[in-house]
Amino acid sequence: MEEVSAFYGAAWEACRTIPPGETRSYKWLANAAGSPRAARAAGQAMAKNRLVLVVPCHRVIGSGGNLHGYGAGGLDVKTRLLEMERDPARTH
Repeated sequence: MEEVSAFYGAAWEACRTIPPGETRSYKWLANAAGSPRAARAAGQAMAKNRLVLVVPCHRVIGSGGNLHGYGAGGLDVKTRLLEMERDPARTH
């Protein structure tokens, strides 16, 4: 298994606290991981996440509410996952 930095581990753990159907910014994630000025590093941590079913990185978005990359299928998949979490009855 690949070694990860303490910050990446903290960012992944913080991401796991985001409830389904909700989003948080990369800035929020950096702060929750203990490094308030490391929003870009938070984005890199999400990009390195290989456990997308455990660490729901699709719930992390830009400060302005805009979506950024999603390595597990692209922005269309990220959008769809967020929509499904917000309205579970609408899964088609």
